[in-house]
Amino acid sequence: MTNTNPARGMRDFLPSDIRKREYVIGIIKEVYESYGFEPLETPAVENIETLTGKYGEEGNQLIYKILKRGEKLDANAGEKDLADLALRYDLTVPLARVVTNHRNDLPRFFKRYQIQPVWRADRPARGRFREFYQCDVDAIGSSSMIVEAELCAAGNEILSGLGFDDFVIRINHREILYAMLDAVEINEEKQTDALVALDKLDKIGSEGVLKEFETRGIDKNAANKLLGLFDELKTSDNLHALESLSKFIGNHEKGKQGVNQILQILQLVNVNSLKIDASLARGLSYYTGAIFEANVPDLAGSIASGGRYDGLIGMFGKEQIPACGFSLGLERILVVMEERGMFQKLVEEGKLKLDSADVMIASFDESLVDECLKIAGDLRKSGLRTLVYPEADQKIKPLKYAEQINVPFVCLVKATELAENKLTLKNMRTGEQETVGTDEVAGKIKK
Repeated sequence: MTNTNPARGMRDFLPSDIRKREYVIGIIKEVYESYGFEPLETPAVENIETLTGKYGEEGNQLIYKILKRGEKLDANAGEKDLADLALRYDLTVPLARVVTNHRNDLPRFFKRYQIQPVWRADRPARGRFREFYQCDVDAIGSSSMIVEAELCAAGNEILSGLGFDDFVIRINHREILYAMLDAVEINEEKQTDALVALDKLDKIGSEGVLKEFETRGIDKNAANKLLGLFDELKTSDNLHALESLSKFIGNHEKGKQGVNQILQILQLVNVNSLKIDASLARGLSYYTGAIFEANVPDLAGSIASGGRYDGLIGMFGKEQIPACGFSLGLERILVVMEERGMFQKLVEEGKLKLDSADVMIASFDESLVDECLKIAGDLRKSGLRTLVYPEADQKIKPLKYAEQINVPFVCLVKATELAENKLTLKNMRTGEQETVGTDEVAGKIKK
């Protein structure tokens, strides 16, 4: 028998799932647009050279490569010659390509948001899938810390607007990280390995990081010094954390610039959710400045992340263009909201509708089809989502169907009542029903 399950790490979305997703996306879009960001879409498939070499050692291994087609495919070719296209891994690298390709069509300072699926050949886990949506917002063309401040403020506004009250937006800086690695005397050629290991701290813990350092041939004492600093900073407020970091990195010029930039961001954005975390590394290799991650207590990993990537767009052209972005992980947000019962609360507050219609029209007389369709049309014009049961069936069948799809009201159309411009309105929640005028139905349901 044919396996009807979707591919591993992929999912089907039923109507109630999609309504929840659209509600969350609607909040995200509303906030992004309120900050002046414009929508953008890019193809699902990119040329393979566009993606490779942009995501670091581990990221490159997770790219879904697409085999060459037809006569171009040589089964005896090496791995590098088998694929010429790939599914997009994220929305940031395609954005960099678009900015380079359409430089003359876009303003010098370009603010865009993009909400589309991406694909990664990752190991599926709770809140982690092989196909998932990213909700990205980026500002291209400015080095001002106002950009970082607004991205953090927008992220804070979205998560608060969705009902989260216990999230933290962690912030760090790549130059502070490199300065810390220099301070504990980790050689430059090992620093990328060290950052990859540190990026896993929240997943594998201190012992795991020590093992990673050892496996990668990095001095264990260096790891212990860094982990000790991170423990010390956990209980510090942001200003004391910056003071401790300044002392730790000493006179490291770029590190001090990083500290000053973080201080500027903290002064520009007035939200309690922002917290300095010196252990935050962000494994992607294209980050050059401030980096962020948003976390909630009951989910390993982040629900949002981002940072400054001033060198990425320059990879596609001669011009170095400053850029900074923030990405919300839609799937992880949905997982947490579902597990916390946040959607049910939204339904109870009337902010989210999971049912397919506000009212269903049903009749047991085939000769009344035209009248049913006319009533349905009038109800739709009044702003009610209206479903017509297509068959003149026994009374029990349409009512069972209405109960199954969770429609709150049913209009039962009978010839005797219709002659007096009336029909029967049944409340499926309470079981009560009453005879009302056809011109009163919309008002009764809305009330």
